Amino acid sequence: MNRWLGVRLELVSALVVLATGLVSVTSAHLGALTTGVAGLTLSYALSITANLNWFVRQYTEMEIQMTAVSRVIAYTEIPPEAPMEIPENRSPADWPTKGVIDLKKLFVRYLQGQEPVLKGITCSVESAEKVGIVGRTGAGKSSLTACLFRLLEASSGNIIIDGIDIGTLGLSDLRSNLSIIPQDAYMFSGTVKFNLDPHGKHSDQELWAALQKVNLKSVVESLPDGLNSMISENGEQFSLGQRQLFSLGRVILKRTKILVLDEATASLDLETDEFIQATVRKEFSDCTVLTIAHRLDTVIDSNRIMVLDKGELKEFDKPEVLLGDPNSLFYGLIESTLQATSQNSAKLGY
Repeated sequence: MNRWLGVRLELVSALVVLATGLVSVTSAHLGALTTGVAGLTLSYALSITANLNWFVRQYTEMEIQMTAVSRVIAYTEIPPEAPMEIPENRSPADWPTKGVIDLKKLFVRYLQGQEPVLKGITCSVESAEKVGIVGRTGAGKSSLTACLFRLLEASSGNIIIDGIDIGTLGLSDLRSNLSIIPQDAYMFSGTVKFNLDPHGKHSDQELWAALQKVNLKSVVESLPDGLNSMISENGEQFSLGQRQLFSLGRVILKRTKILVLDEATASLDLETDEFIQATVRKEFSDCTVLTIAHRLDTVIDSNRIMVLDKGELKEFDKPEVLLGDPNSLFYGLIESTLQATSQNSAKLGY
């Protein structure tokens, strides 16, 4: 880029010097200009290269610096999140006790004026029900999760959990009473104990018991300081599967009545996937579990399946009912998966 700029600046300077020279020589020949003034004009014209370089580079530097200012201004104009706590409207200490989720005509959009990503979703999830949420890319599955945690605010409609509209609560009261295992498990710089129990609410015995349940006890015992061993940023010394198991141990300790699995096993091998699913079924049998998955075998044993398409709730019924209808979207997703699997197997020569 510097060479590109330099060549063109030199070319512009050369044209300026050429034009100045022609004008000076012509004027001197006609007697309109003395020889001394013509020479002085040419010497000033020759310095145009350095001045032009300096001007262009200063202008470019100003543009770069103003980009930072523009970004700061843009950040200051972003609407802030809702308050973390609303003193006059706190949730009960044991909320939610049942885990019943009611969605009523829920519309959600990312930016004002854009097309809604969720369009009038109305449904009810019963207490301790296991619901699988499926759909093609862009159907609105992750948007529904973001709205449940109020990372996205509803444009209209309500989400009601155990009789309380979550839009009336502070974000801390809401999010501290829900649990999620995301697709990309994150671990913070700090000790193993801090990553499992950031608020220090549990004893070491409870932490070891949680690690035992997720098959990480031997891994932590092999570390130099056990629970007090330091973890690098994002847990780089652990595999992707182990980081996901730490997330599972964290939600086991938290023990909320609602758990969301947002593509939690999409990047894991089948063995780890099956282990996580089995642990969730055992440890959260009395909790409401929402599972978002592309692997349909992950949600096939759910109590009900929610099928989203282009932001709309198209189907919400038991898996056997949807599979019994060849015209259902869920049946089509299963067929597409089986066809893709058979084609891949054929390509690999199986």
